[in-house]
Amino acid sequence: MADTVLYEVSDGLATITLNRPEAMNALNIETKVALRDAVQAAASDGTVRAVLLTAAGDRAFCVGQDLKEHIGLLAADRETGSGRTMSTVREHYNPIARALAGAPKPVVAAVNGVAAGAGFGFALAADYRIVADTAAFNTSFAGVALTADSGISWTLPRVVGPGRAADLLLFPRTVKAQEAYELGIANRIVPAAELRAEAEKVARALAEGPTVAYAALKEAVAYGLTHSLDETLEKEDELQARAGSSEDHAIAVRAFVDKEKPKYLGR
Repeated sequence: MADTVLYEVSDGLATITLNRPEAMNALNIETKVALRDAVQAAASDGTVRAVLLTAAGDRAFCVGQDLKEHIGLLAADRETGSGRTMSTVREHYNPIARALAGAPKPVVAAVNGVAAGAGFGFALAADYRIVADTAAFNTSFAGVALTADSGISWTLPRVVGPGRAADLLLFPRTVKAQEAYELGIANRIVPAAELRAEAEKVARALAEGPTVAYAALKEAVAYGLTHSLDETLEKEDELQARAGSSEDHAIAVRAFVDKEKPKYLGR
């Protein structure tokens, strides 16, 4: 895996770190490939029980597409007529968003600075966002004459509502941490110096939790957003049967009766 993305698994927690601080963690091809491979590995690894997505440096979480590289690729496209440049959505952004949102385990994003364009989209694809008080968000797409990608046309309206999503997409602007919290984009704001420690604390707590139940909760919420009440009730029945037959549920019940803290196995 390229050193533009760092990947580490420790005690059931996979930590994925965007590692181009000198470029504000912009997404060049090398970084997109490495990030795609990392999030897919974390999502499919049965020993990984939670994922922490973060970034190096203190200026940016991810400012989206590396426009310096993008200019050169567009010029090459014009010469060859290949149109390959925009295939990055299908080849990179879509698989990353799917793996983050669809992972059968909790995903925490620690947003340390600016999250713009696809960086904003990937933060929204996480289940829980812990945001530094110095961080900010910007959709950016319309500002460079592009439409939405990285799943943001699906995630943003569900987080802030369709009206506010239209405003943020049509008129890109900087949304600072406090406003992001008020809009529901940020789940928690912490001082920048405490971000990494707090995010790791939350992510490790999730990794030690009942991950079968967490996976079912993610699936239930995603299903309920696009199905009727009756269909969702049927899905809840199916998922509750799965959670109820897990070892974690039996452990939790015994611990409750015995007045002890449960030690989950993630199965």
